[in-house]
Amino acid sequence: MKNKIQLFGKNNVRSVWDEEQEKWWFSILDVIAILTDQPDYKKVRNYWKVLKFRLKQEGSELFSEVVTNCNHLKNEFELVTNTNQLKLLAPDGKMRFTDVADTEQILRLIQSVPSPKAEPFKMWLARVGRERIDETMDPEFSIDRAIQNYRQLGYSENWINQRIKSIEVRKALTDEWDKAGVKQGKEYALLTDLMTKTWSDMTTKQYRKHKNLKKENLRDNMTNLELIINMLSEATATELSTQNKPQNLAESAVIAHEGANVAKIARLEIEQRGGTVITSKNAKQLGQKKDQKKLK
Repeated sequence: MKNKIQLFGKNNVRSVWDEEQEKWWFSILDVIAILTDQPDYKKVRNYWKVLKFRLKQEGSELFSEVVTNCNHLKNEFELVTNTNQLKLLAPDGKMRFTDVADTEQILRLIQSVPSPKAEPFKMWLARVGRERIDETMDPEFSIDRAIQNYRQLGYSENWINQRIKSIEVRKALTDEWDKAGVKQGKEYALLTDLMTKTWSDMTTKQYRKHKNLKKENLRDNMTNLELIINMLSEATATELSTQNKPQNLAESAVIAHEGANVAKIARLEIEQRGGTVITSKNAKQLGQKKDQKKLK
């Protein structure tokens, strides 16, 4: 669990990295101060008080889940009962309670604040929404966009081809899970974690920590060999699922484990012959992704 000051231009936004949920919590007052260009803390606090009341009156669920989402931080940050506050470092050097929100909630908050500084965010949200509609109408848009994004980030063409193939393999597996009645979200995550743990001997969370990742996508930080072994796991599970036709989460879990175990055997065979499959290095350290400064 880490406290950090995020820079927004010349302004600071206090934040907390939540390792359990793998997300950032941001100080709402700091964000509002930037959007309203208001340096007076009391005025910012009053602005937020009025805005929060209005959002609640309008039936907004913007902050209805904050308490539930960060209850596990209670011991370390002394979460106030029935509020959405955490203790963050104040300008006077003391830890004081302040309202927080995650990335999604901050973006939704931005849409509620009339400010010229909010306009770039609103335009970005509109563009993203349009792109998602295009991708829904034609999935090829999604693949083409992914390829362009990876190229802009400096990944090699060889790695990109491998990554796109891994997306296709993953999609085939999730199609099988859908047929078995496995629910997207938590149940998908449970099966994915089971498979990762089986073939790599690490949970997804442990694997991400091994590579020193936070919000980054784990597969975007795998080597070609790591991607191949993971694909073997998923492709095998897909084939077994097609043959055995599981009817629920439990039956799908058995097949997921069997598929991942095939990949584990392959991994151990490679390692016994002196090869390295799992690495602690992330994409940038591996040279798969160039320094962002050089790309600009």
